[in-house]
Amino acid sequence: MGKKQKECFTKAYDTAADLILKATDEFAEKFPPSASVDHFYQPGPNRDWTAGFWTGEVWLAWEKTGNEKLKKTAEIDVKDFYRRIKERDGVDHHDMGFLYCPSCVAAWKLTGNTMGKEAALMAADNLMGRFQEKGQFFQAWGELGAKDNYRLIIDCLMNMPLLFWATEVTGDQKYAEKAQAHIKTAMQNIIRPDNSTYHTFFFDPETGAPVKGVTHQGYRDGSAWARGQAWGVYGSALAYKFLKNDAYVDIFCRVTDYFLEHLPEDKIPYWDFDFTDGSDEPRDSSSAAIAACGMLEMSKYLPQEKARHYTEKAEELVEALIRECAVTDPAVSNGLLLHGTYAKSSPYNTCPDLGVDECVIWGDYFYMEALTRLLRDWEPYWY
Repeated sequence: MGKKQKECFTKAYDTAADLILKATDEFAEKFPPSASVDHFYQPGPNRDWTAGFWTGEVWLAWEKTGNEKLKKTAEIDVKDFYRRIKERDGVDHHDMGFLYCPSCVAAWKLTGNTMGKEAALMAADNLMGRFQEKGQFFQAWGELGAKDNYRLIIDCLMNMPLLFWATEVTGDQKYAEKAQAHIKTAMQNIIRPDNSTYHTFFFDPETGAPVKGVTHQGYRDGSAWARGQAWGVYGSALAYKFLKNDAYVDIFCRVTDYFLEHLPEDKIPYWDFDFTDGSDEPRDSSSAAIAACGMLEMSKYLPQEKARHYTEKAEELVEALIRECAVTDPAVSNGLLLHGTYAKSSPYNTCPDLGVDECVIWGDYFYMEALTRLLRDWEPYWY
């Protein structure tokens, strides 16, 4: 990393931390929703699958600044995450890792917060209840066993670290065993021969046999949804971190190279890789932030030359985000990263438009995580 590059990252890091601190005035006991409206998040309850990302931002900013207001805000959030899992409030899905790693596992790791530890372990147990023996995967959504939802989604690779953490703190291997089984199933089915990825993959509920890959939020079943591809980048890096299976190094390189090879000139992905330079389709900046974090994670385990290659590519992505998408003025937005897309409708998917060309809270979080990874030796909240 050159001097000017480091100065650029440091300035962006300082700005992001300041913006997070300012946002705690509005979100001290409330949570941002998944996506902004006209670039501003409106305070609301802890209900979305994305709420953990806000608390993760607060912890990251606290680690940087030591500001006690940030710590107090995060601790208030942890109490609400404990309430949420205890009351089973909006937890009938697989996204326990997204909810509880950046919030409650982080609280336990950073401050020894026992309520955070207990909440995260309850979340891990909740996730275990979604494991399907027939097919060996965690069912993402819907009524357990229902044929129309008997599927995994690529995002769930990011929920597996919660289970490996649960094994580490309890000594019970059941969590890690189920996580390993899910990763194996996902890797065998969700990556196409051209190294793009399916968003979701269905299995036969009677036999567990693989049925078909389809999209939910991508443009079409055969396209590469940009955020899904990014989950594949980071998810395969984490799979290798936990399992040290060389096959996951190969998968990481394949899905990451596909991601990099399909970027437009300015390096901010369109929401689906069917689109490139000249398209008027919206971007998804969050995909670049997620992929950058995945590359920086995997670089810790690669030979020097490959590690340098992917680190440099991650730096290029973060530079592009700073240049094209970063919020610098709280009058413009109370988020961190513009030009995200939660969901975009197409003739081939069933999604309504949601959070199109807006801030999305996971984009803000992973942008802050990427800056943190670039500028210091950081202990991830994911494990």
